[in-house]
Amino acid sequence: MADTQANPELPDDLRGFFWDHDSEHLSWDRSRHTIVLRLLEKGGMHAVRWLREHVSDEEIREFIVRRRGRGISPRRLRFWSLLVDIPRGDVDEWIEAARHNPWQNRTAR
Repeated sequence: MADTQANPELPDDLRGFFWDHDSEHLSWDRSRHTIVLRLLEKGGMHAVRWLREHVSDEEIREFIVRRRGRGISPRRLRFWSLLVDIPRGDVDEWIEAARHNPWQNRTAR
């Protein structure tokens, strides 16, 4: 069960995922969206556990659905869809839409 405390401290071992952010300004209050998205996309099992301790599966599901999977690779999107119960058909649709989006493929060379 997620402990949705108001301002959890990001553990030092997860701060490496945010190498491009000033750690002085990286806080749950100001950077929640950034933290959640980065850990959804890049986090290992420790990050997954930490995220699920602080964010409910329902909130993670709503976050992903609201974004229609944007910012999350197909592989990671399928992983999270299994964990938080997002219908496969929705995920298939988002992945297919991303394949046809020229901005999605702008750096794929």
